[in-house]
Amino acid sequence: MAESNFVDYVKIVCRSGRGGAGSSHFRREKYIPKGGPDGGNGGRGGHVYIRGNRNYWTLIHLRYARHIFATDGEHGSGKNSTGKDGLDVYIDVPLGTVIYDAETGDFVCEVREHDEVIMLLQGGLGGLGNTNFATATNQAPRYAQPGQPSREMTVVMQLKMLADVGLVGFPNAGKSTLLSIVSAAKPKIADYPFTTLEPNLGIVNYRDGRSFVMADIPGIIEGASDGKGLGLRFLRHIERNSVLLFVIPADTEDIAKEYEILLNELQQYNPELMEKNKILGISKSDLIDDDLQEMLIPTLPEGIEHVFFSAVTGKGVQELKDLIWRSITINNFHDVSPMVRQNMNLTLVGKEFDEDKIYYEEEVVEEEEYDDNVGGRMLDEDPWE
Repeated sequence: MAESNFVDYVKIVCRSGRGGAGSSHFRREKYIPKGGPDGGNGGRGGHVYIRGNRNYWTLIHLRYARHIFATDGEHGSGKNSTGKDGLDVYIDVPLGTVIYDAETGDFVCEVREHDEVIMLLQGGLGGLGNTNFATATNQAPRYAQPGQPSREMTVVMQLKMLADVGLVGFPNAGKSTLLSIVSAAKPKIADYPFTTLEPNLGIVNYRDGRSFVMADIPGIIEGASDGKGLGLRFLRHIERNSVLLFVIPADTEDIAKEYEILLNELQQYNPELMEKNKILGISKSDLIDDDLQEMLIPTLPEGIEHVFFSAVTGKGVQELKDLIWRSITINNFHDVSPMVRQNMNLTLVGKEFDEDKIYYEEEVVEEEEYDDNVGGRMLDEDPWE
């Protein structure tokens, strides 16, 4: 079996450069018997940086770069010559990469923007030469500073895809088919479980030139939090999504029960996923008639909007896209005033609103501190090995 080009996990040993030692040199020239100290400073060691690069979409270029070291600073020399600084190292990663300390599991940094540069390890400073220690009472110091040591860290890099909506469902629920219909993505589609073995991204064209990004991950089964099936390995790719689209086939025996199973697996992985906007998409609706569809509506889970659609016939696909866009837009403008939000909601669904009419009730909402922690869990070992 050919090795996949999709790599979203790497473990790398990084080391900054050691600072060069200062020189304890004395000037020695003809006819100048006591030239005095002229030892130069040592150069600093190279830094290790993390840099965001939108031209990368996986970590495959780092798969075999197990050790990344910056160079050491050179030592100082006579004639007050300063040593050359070590070369800095820039590690390019795709946007959405999260870095953890492999030994402690602590969050280190996250790259979100193109050309964003974050210093991972600082190089050691160079030592001072003996020229810096000359005084009126100590005119011939015979000592200099050593350079500072290098710093080393083993880091784990995990890629979390940046998408607006993530597809969640059991194997063969129709997620890949939906992605292939609404976008130009060409995921693998077949009539057997776990056809999708790696996440897929697609750009969905909406009205008036607008678009949003949809992410499809491998199917989840009951007990995935315990390692069954493909486990929860790919759920990190929906942690950044604004909306979660649960895809359940219309011919499922109990849609509400299947939805609860999926919801429970997500909660076991990361409880923060429960706070995201959720949509229920009932796929393969071409397998049932209108009467059966009406009978299924009362049995659907409460508190979540739903759409019956068929990727084969196109039934309900545009309605699903409208619902997704409305959920994404509302989520992005959660901090606007209640009136603006209500008017925006009415506009999105195609209704006109009266400026003199109150569509909302004032609510007193306590402000919560924004937690910048990306959340999720760090895997203890490379799952590809």
